[in-house]
Amino acid sequence: MPNAMTNTMPSASVDAMTNSMDNTNSSTLTETNRRVALSVISTIFFMWGFLTCLNDILIPHLKALFSLSYMQSALIQFTFFGAYFIAALPAGKVVSKLGYKNGISVGLLVAAVGAALFYPAAKFESYPYFLGALFVLATGITVLQVAANPYVSLLGPEKTASSRLNLAQALNSLGTTIAPHIGGLFILAAAVVSSEQLAQMSASEQAAYRLEQAQAVQGPYLVLAGVLLLLAVFIYMFRLPSFKHTEAGSSANQGSFLSVLRKKHVAYGVIAQFLYVGAEVAIGSFLINFMAQAEIGGMTEATASKYIPLYWGGAMVGRFIGSALLQKIDAGKLLGVAATAAVALIGVCLATTGAVSMYAILGVGLFNSIMFPTIFTLAIRGLNEETEKASSLIIMSIVGGAIVPLIMGALADGIGLHMAFALPLICYLFIVFYGFRGSRVA
Repeated sequence: MPNAMTNTMPSASVDAMTNSMDNTNSSTLTETNRRVALSVISTIFFMWGFLTCLNDILIPHLKALFSLSYMQSALIQFTFFGAYFIAALPAGKVVSKLGYKNGISVGLLVAAVGAALFYPAAKFESYPYFLGALFVLATGITVLQVAANPYVSLLGPEKTASSRLNLAQALNSLGTTIAPHIGGLFILAAAVVSSEQLAQMSASEQAAYRLEQAQAVQGPYLVLAGVLLLLAVFIYMFRLPSFKHTEAGSSANQGSFLSVLRKKHVAYGVIAQFLYVGAEVAIGSFLINFMAQAEIGGMTEATASKYIPLYWGGAMVGRFIGSALLQKIDAGKLLGVAATAAVALIGVCLATTGAVSMYAILGVGLFNSIMFPTIFTLAIRGLNEETEKASSLIIMSIVGGAIVPLIMGALADGIGLHMAFALPLICYLFIVFYGFRGSRVA
C-alpha cells in the first residue's frame, strides 16, 4: 500500500528520507563491524530477559512480605506489562530524536534508576513504592525494546533481519531461563511463611521477618542497578554504528501513527504481537497450577515448578535453531509453520490428560521461540523513516501480556483450567494467518 504522505512530498524531501541515516549506513558496514555490534547489543537482550523473569521471583516474595492476595500480587505483572503500553510512544520519540545507539543508553539509564528505587521501596516496606520502582524499570526496558530490536534488524541485509533478531533474542531467553535460579538463590533465600504463620508471630517477630524479607531485595537490585549503569556508559562510549534520521527525515516523520497502521502488514503485526505475548505469558502463568492437577501431573506445586525451565529453555533452543533456518527459509513461512505446530500441540493438550497433555503444552515453548523477533521484523519491513513509529506500536502491543492472562484466568474460573487453554490456541491461529498471508507487504 503506497504511503499518501510520501506521495505528496517534494522530491527533495523524499530523497532526504530515503538517505536518512546520518551517522552510519548499514550497507557500508563491514562484516566485522556487524558482528561486533551484534555481540555487544546482544548483552542488552540478555539483561532485559533477566530483569523481566525476575518478576516471577518478586511475586511470591512480595506476596509474603505484604500478605497480599493473589489479585494484589498480580499487579506486579500488570504494572510491568502496562508500562509497555504507556511508555512505548514516548520511547519512540526519544529514539527518533537521539538515534538507536543513544536510545539504548537512555533505556539502560532509566532501567538503572528503576532498579535503584527498589532500595528505598524495601527500606520503607511499601508495596506501592515497589510497583512504582517496577514501572520505572519497565519503562527503561520499553525504551530498550523500541531501540534495540530495529537496531539489530538494521545491522545487515533486510532478508536476514529475522535471523539476526532471533539470535539476539536467544540470549534474551537465556536470561529468562537462569533468572529464576539466581533470583531464588538471593531473593528467596530467606524462608517464606504463609499469612497464617505470620499472624501467629509476635509483633517483634513480624517486624524482624519483614525486615529480613525487605533486605533480601535491596542487595540484588542495587547490583543490577550498577550493572545497568555500567552498560549504559559502555554503550555510549563504544564505537558502535549509530543509526539516526536526519532533520529532514525527522520533520517528515511528524505524521500520525495512524499513517503507519494503514499499512496492513504493520496493523496485522501489532495484533499478532499482542496475541503472541499474551498467549506466551498466559501459558507460563498457569503451567504450575495445570501440572499440579490430579488428571495431568498429580504433583506438588514445588515439583511442578521444576518443569518450567523446559518451557522457557525450549524457547532459547528454538531461537538458535530458528536463527539458522531463517538464513534459508522465508521468515513468514517459518512463522506460519511454528504457529501451526503450537496450535497442534495445544490441541493435543486439550484432547488428552496425563503426561501427554503436560508435555504437549510444555512443547509450545520450543515453537514460541521465533515468534516475537520474526513478527517484529516482518512488521517493520520496508518502512525506512517510519520504523520508529511502527516499533513503538509493536512494543505497545506487549500489553497483551497483561490482558490475555486475565481473560484466561476468568475462563479457568468458569470452564476449568484445562479447557481455558483454548484461548492461547485461538491466539496462535491468528499468528498462522499472519505468517502465511498477513505479513506480506502491499
